[in-house]
Amino acid sequence: MITKALQDAINEQINSELYSAYLYLSMSAHFQAENLPGFAHWMRVQYKEETTHAMKLFDYIYERGGCVLLGKIEQPPSKFKSALEIFKQVLAHEEKITKAINKLYELALKEKDYPTQIMLQWFIKEQVEEEKNDNDVIAQLEMIGDAPAAMVMLDRQMGARSAG
Repeated sequence: MITKALQDAINEQINSELYSAYLYLSMSAHFQAENLPGFAHWMRVQYKEETTHAMKLFDYIYERGGCVLLGKIEQPPSKFKSALEIFKQVLAHEEKITKAINKLYELALKEKDYPTQIMLQWFIKEQVEEEKNDNDVIAQLEMIGDAPAAMVMLDRQMGARSAG
């Protein structure tokens, strides 16, 4: 049985993951409107990943005899600047999610909840990958600067991302 403290904290994380999905879907819409279908696709894949993360936590609560309580999902921004600024926002957001996952892990340690510690290790590893991917895109965007041809090439590369 999961403790109430962990159940509440995981419910908060479900909300955060769903907000992340909503944020990335909003970014996808922005890229679509900017005629960058590859970037839009990349964000849509990210949207799907975040909903998968939320459902993994959702299912886990029930596996442990808990109860999911869904909260209100905040509206994400809809106006964005450059692709570089968007990916800097994405990285900052993922760093915030990493801190939240680490805080959850610390709570699981405090509660001596070993199954939750094991489950959260998957999320910890996932966050390392998320931040690396964002840093890679930021580095590429910084490298190409204002070169339109390079942006078109990067957009094609972004469109090749498969659902992971």
